[in-house]
Amino acid sequence: MDYVHQIPDYLVLGLTRGSMYALIAIGYTLVYGVLQLINFAHSEVFMSGAFGSFLAVNALAPHAGSTAGATMVFLVGILAGALTGACIAFMLERVAYRPLRRRGAPKIAFLISAIGASFFLSQLAGKLFNRLTNNSFPEYFNINHVVFTVAGADVRVIQLIIVGSALTLMVGLDALVSRTKLGRSVRAVAEDAPMAALLGINIDRTISRTFIIGGALAGAAGFLFGTAFAFSNMMGFQPGIKAFAAAVLGGIGNIRGAMIGGITLGLVEALIPPLPGVGIQWTDVVAFGVLVAVLIFRPTGILGERLGRVA
Repeated sequence: MDYVHQIPDYLVLGLTRGSMYALIAIGYTLVYGVLQLINFAHSEVFMSGAFGSFLAVNALAPHAGSTAGATMVFLVGILAGALTGACIAFMLERVAYRPLRRRGAPKIAFLISAIGASFFLSQLAGKLFNRLTNNSFPEYFNINHVVFTVAGADVRVIQLIIVGSALTLMVGLDALVSRTKLGRSVRAVAEDAPMAALLGINIDRTISRTFIIGGALAGAAGFLFGTAFAFSNMMGFQPGIKAFAAAVLGGIGNIRGAMIGGITLGLVEALIPPLPGVGIQWTDVVAFGVLVAVLIFRPTGILGERLGRVA
């Protein structure tokens, strides 16, 4: 089958992959918006969500028994992943970032602290569970069942679940940031933290809640990734780097930009490497090549860079 006829399949694959990138990228962009730094331990928050949800799903899967039961297990899994990610992100903020922020530490100290926390969480997960690369969730439903076909492309259950869950979470976050008191606090701190403090906004509480929100989304993405693929204590590195690239591509600090950047990166990875003369082995090169090309002509990314102005 030639490339043109496979384009619908590549689009479905790219949208699925890009949705997961977008969920992780939002965490990077939220933290950057309020602290002006990159949380390089965020990829391990994503990894922690996979392991946390695995414990819940592994306990409940034998009792699924029906479509309703499988649905309940799935909902518990995604909530467990989100809760685990939120808790890990909260502890990261309290232990690795807040003490440095209160002491006025230089930005390089935050970076070193994030890298140290990343290694610690990765190795801790390897010690507590195992260091295998092929851990998998129990099969409590047929993830490869074809639900429907679009333009000749089969859309499977797991792809529909990933895209639907990711879009629901992203739309919910966008509404939270745009329409709620917490969202206004986040945007105010991102725009001008000292002025926000003068207006009575608790900066520490807002930053902590921002970490929790980003961590919850990354943890949910960890569950979705673990359901679709194998997972391990080292799973966070490559998706984390891709999600960071997606956040920069969309405009670091811009929530909607992170969504667009993630989906764009997923589509690019799916569509360009299969071209004749390119090859799947060039996937990462193509993805980052597109990122560099966009930043050359638009250094702030697709939608700009500041959470306070554009969210």
